[in-house]
Amino acid sequence: MDRDPYSNPAYRGTKNFTQHQVKTANATGFGAAADDYSERGIDLNEQLIRNKPATYFFRMKGDAMREAGIFDGDVLIVDRSIKLSNGKVIVAILNGELLVRRYHQNFSSAFLIPENNRYKPINLSEFSDFSLWGVVTYVIHSLT
Repeated sequence: MDRDPYSNPAYRGTKNFTQHQVKTANATGFGAAADDYSERGIDLNEQLIRNKPATYFFRMKGDAMREAGIFDGDVLIVDRSIKLSNGKVIVAILNGELLVRRYHQNFSSAFLIPENNRYKPINLSEFSDFSLWGVVTYVIHSLT
């Protein structure tokens, strides 16, 4: 039996909801006073991943980027959809070896720059087997 929408009251009550659908509902029907101030938890996927299908996690091995704050064992969040540009920290494969370096390009050539004085910059014009695996967007570093 359908009623005329114009003769129904604007407020129809909460009987259309179950207790599972209303997170602040309890047995008495009233929520706690603090429920008005509660916030949703932080979802790291929403905060750190921009393009989910193009993103992967990579564990850093080595100390070539320690001056950039990337240490051995850190987890890197890498996005393959970000275009390569000057100054970005990237994951690349060079002659079959995975590298994490800062990309630098000038007028004549491109370089992979380490952030550690023990390593030398790599001139990409000398190598033919270079492939970009993505741009590092975030670093997860453990303090313990």
